[in-house]
Amino acid sequence: MRKKNSAPVLDVKQLRIERGGTVILDDITWRVERGEHWVILGANGSGKTSLLSALTAYKSSTAGEIEVLGERFGESDWRELRKRIGIVSSSVRQLMHDEEPALDSVISGKYAMIDLWGRATKSDRAQAAKILRQIECTHLAERPWRVLSQGERQRILIGRALMAGPRVLILDEPCAGLDPVARENFLRFIDRLGGQKNAPTLVLVTHHVEEITPVFSHVLLLKSGRALAAGTKTKMLTSRLLSEAFGAAMRIRLAKGRYALQIAGETRFII
Repeated sequence: MRKKNSAPVLDVKQLRIERGGTVILDDITWRVERGEHWVILGANGSGKTSLLSALTAYKSSTAGEIEVLGERFGESDWRELRKRIGIVSSSVRQLMHDEEPALDSVISGKYAMIDLWGRATKSDRAQAAKILRQIECTHLAERPWRVLSQGERQRILIGRALMAGPRVLILDEPCAGLDPVARENFLRFIDRLGGQKNAPTLVLVTHHVEEITPVFSHVLLLKSGRALAAGTKTKMLTSRLLSEAFGAAMRIRLAKGRYALQIAGETRFII
């Protein structure tokens, strides 16, 4: 039997989700090893959201297995397994309390609580302050949620997720709503975060290749609820595979470690 400390971070085997006779995900097999940072890439309706719901135990599978660090959903306490996977998504962003200071928002992640109530411990405040330094937001500690920019809010939500000490951090379309400058600043921040010592495994969920920064090493391509391909970034981000994934003839180019995608016959690049 494989030792837990050598187990992959995530191990998904033949995952299937079916509801009311409709197959949502079919035969998804995907393995994430330690030291890898992944992108889940696919068009709208490809199954990205359903896969995330399965990974965080918010949607039960019809068949297949999901293991987190050697612990299997269904055989281990799912509440404890869920704590090992942090997620940053718009669904959480919309629930935050307008007057809550950023430091308290980070602390609330330890207790999976929206709008922290009660007195935070000295230890909690010290840990949250450390995380604010890690996410480059020390200056925001006392600033309320309502006055934070979209990019600042995304960073605070990352800090909130880190407060629980996850081994995997899922970023679910984190650049949605950011203007071009804020998006670029945020992506550079993610690149720095992923390069930190003892950083959690990052999983970026997107349909924009422009958001794939150098820190990401691997890509899972989804199409119509199935895994089209999975592997290293250089092998997955090809014109042929992306054309198949998005259902249109496309060309991809790489410059200075960043990607851009062009629809064949068009002169503009997709932003």
